[in-house]
Amino acid sequence: MPLRTAVVDDEPLAVELLSDYVNKTEGLLLAEATTDVYKVLKMVQHNEIDLVFLDIQMPELTGFQFMKITGNKCRVIITTAYNEYALEGYEFNVVDYLLKPISYERFLKAIYKLGQVVVAAEIKPVQKPDHIFIKSEYKLIRINLADILYIESLRDYIAIHTIAKQKIMSLESLRNMETILPQDEFTRVHKSYIISMHKISFVEKNRIVINNEYIPIGESYQEKFFSIINKA
Repeated sequence: MPLRTAVVDDEPLAVELLSDYVNKTEGLLLAEATTDVYKVLKMVQHNEIDLVFLDIQMPELTGFQFMKITGNKCRVIITTAYNEYALEGYEFNVVDYLLKPISYERFLKAIYKLGQVVVAAEIKPVQKPDHIFIKSEYKLIRINLADILYIESLRDYIAIHTIAKQKIMSLESLRNMETILPQDEFTRVHKSYIISMHKISFVEKNRIVINNEYIPIGESYQEKFFSIINKA
């Protein structure tokens, strides 16, 4: 099975070059190529990526911050124009360190190194994620999935309601949250609400009660929701 690969760099030309390398290399499948580091971060959190070609110096989130957040959820090959980051990069157990400009020959050497790492990684069980990171203002906030009660859409924002009675605001969308959250734990019940199935106190007609809060079940979501409830 090919490795689902993402390329993330704040320079579009670098993204284009590495994407071309990935596309012509057997064993790799280009899943995403972008300058949006948060998009790749979400994909890694959702177990959609096996390998990331990661730039170190990016304005919104550095490569080192990215690796601190994702831990060992994917393999990383660093790409950068600055060789002074090499030592720190290897402290994160990266597969290789590619110094720009990157030739295809050097790219292939990194992939050959990756081959040995992947064999060892494949025998390890995949761990189900127990948390997500959400951007709120200028911070990335870690939220444990077990702490989420429900998520509410508020026009351009969402509010994540937690068991600690926190309301974490973010410029996310409910559609994106649907892709990030485990579908066996969370479900959308209204155009403005996603709920944790584990936090339901009771269902009253077309309303769900979670932590004494009433959440409507939208007409177009009723069939799916009650189907899930009946199977539980």
